[in-house]
This record gives sequence, structure tokens and C-alpha cells, in this order.
Amino acid sequence: MKKTIYFSILCLFLSFGALADDSTKKSSGDLNECWEGFNKATFSLNQALDGILFEPLAKGYRHLPSPVRTGTSNMVSNISNLMTIPNNLFQGDFKSAANNTMRLVVNSTLGILGLFDVATGLGYEKLDKEDYGQTLAAWGMEPGCYIVLPILGPSTARDAFGQAISFFGGDPWYNITSENDTRYFKDSDYFFSKMADGIDFRAKNIEAFDSIEKNSIDFYASVKSLYLQDRERKISNSGIIIDAMDDSDWEDIEIK
Repeated sequence: MKKTIYFSILCLFLSFGALADDSTKKSSGDLNECWEGFNKATFSLNQALDGILFEPLAKGYRHLPSPVRTGTSNMVSNISNLMTIPNNLFQGDFKSAANNTMRLVVNSTLGILGLFDVATGLGYEKLDKEDYGQTLAAWGMEPGCYIVLPILGPSTARDAFGQAISFFGGDPWYNITSENDTRYFKDSDYFFSKMADGIDFRAKNIEAFDSIEKNSIDFYASVKSLYLQDRERKISNSGIIIDAMDDSDWEDIEIK
């Protein structure tokens, strides 16, 4: 019942943003800033949390042995296939769905729960992650207003709605670990994997984020622009890599 109430409130909130007056749209083609005051306050909060918690954790994570970092990255990437596969299917991309299903099966078994990426060596390439926000875009839904979410960071009304779908039953990994009572997994497995994914990404992008912040006249605007470019790249399945949005393997990153 509580989930239904929260979901209804969120839908109303996001619908208002998606239908906001076009007068708030920037001439540069940026998305509406329907909640600019809220966004900038949340952005400042996220920066503070990053400085206090996430960046120190990411820097500490970098000091772990390379096999530990690579194994963690492989494992969270393998888990992400549980979300990617249904979204491949919803988008009609059956070839990618088949590829990612084989990656999930091979890496979960031969790769020991995803610690090792055996599938790539067998010819099943690592593809971009897919989520419900991308699926909604593929179905023709407009992005709506730009919004900065606490901890989760930059988003749009459409992507936030996609995240809500994940939370309210659309994420198989959440259903396996938290929603259903299983003997093999528990709630903490879900939250640990999400935290590990975030720290892994942050650790790979320490220099990139520092460079953007140092060289930006308006750091808020730069982060917004990078996020929107990256989302457009993912929605269009472009191979272009956007600065500070790279999810490369640890073997491709030089640690200083």
C-alpha cells in the first residue's frame, strides 16, 4: 500500500515536470529547469556527500589489489544484465538480449558468480547497460524536466520515472534479494552491490571529475551537459564515450 502511495505521488510530481511550460526551456536546447532551486540545492548536497564519503571511499578502493577491483567490477557488471536483458527485449533488440543472456549464464557459472569475465573470451561482447529510462525513450516518451536526485545525481523526469519502475518491481535483482524471501540472498546483497557499483564508477572517474570541476566556469551546468550527452549516447546506442561517463574495465585505466 505504501509503495502505491509513493508511486502515485512520484507520478504526479514527474507528470507536472514533463508538462511544464516551454518558457522555461533554454535557447541552447537544454531541458526545462522546472525545479532549478531544488536541483542546485540537491547538487550542493551531493557534492558535500561526495567530498565526505564517496570520493574518500573511491580513493581507498583504488588501493585494493587489481584482481579485487577487476573482480568487483565484473560482478556488478554481471548483475546489471538482470536489468539490461528485459530492457533489451522491451526495445525489440533481441540480438543484444541473447548476447547478454549468454554473458549472464556463462559468467555466473564458469565465471564464478561474475567474478571473472569468461564470456568475452568466448565471443559474447560486453555491451552498454540498458534501463527503463532508455526503454521509455525508445518508446517515444519525452525526457521532461531535468532533475537532480539526492545521492543518485542527475536525471530527467523520464529517467526518474524509469528508476521508480525499477524500485516498484521492475528490477529482477531487487526482487531476488529484497522483495522475495530466498535462502541464497538477502537485502544487504542488493545494497552492497549498488554501493560497490557506485564506488567502482567513482574510482574510475576521479581524475575526470576533478578536471571538469577545475576547468568549469559553472560546474553544475557542466555536469548537467555531460549527463544529458551521455544519456543521448546511450539511448541512440552511439559508440562515442563522454568524458567522466566511461565504464571501462580496470585494465584500460592507468592508476597513478
